[in-house]
Amino acid sequence: MALKFKKRETTPDPRLNDVLVSKMINKIMERGKKTTAQRIVYQAFEQIKKETKQEPLKVFERALSQVAPKVEVRPQRVGGATYQVPREVKEKRSISLAMRWIIQASKAKKGKPMREKLASELILASKGEGEAVKKKINMHKMAQANKAFAYLAK
Repeated sequence: MALKFKKRETTPDPRLNDVLVSKMINKIMERGKKTTAQRIVYQAFEQIKKETKQEPLKVFERALSQVAPKVEVRPQRVGGATYQVPREVKEKRSISLAMRWIIQASKAKKGKPMREKLASELILASKGEGEAVKKKINMHKMAQANKAFAYLAK
């Protein structure tokens, strides 16, 4: 008998009243320092507004939609062999992956404060460029290359 747990709803962030921004803040947060994570995100949004002269929330949402993958490959054992099986990605997971990849790409850059790295990665991602978008493209290529094993997906 499996226990069923209720999914917690993420509360919208206080400044922009947006759930996605709140999730981004929670993903950036390290060691429970939420105010630091909020400062990073909000300052990154200020920078986006300064650089692009566009609404930062729109740039953020466009970046997420550009980076969010449609398919991914998951390993599956059949007999003695492990195959990379392409599968569709659910909406929630694809947004979560997009956020994770944007943050990883931002952290990988060196020599600038996190707010600037995050702002530049979000701007690049909204244009369909940057490391996070490359990661999505690579994921789709892997899925395309392993399309022969799609019949194994359950």
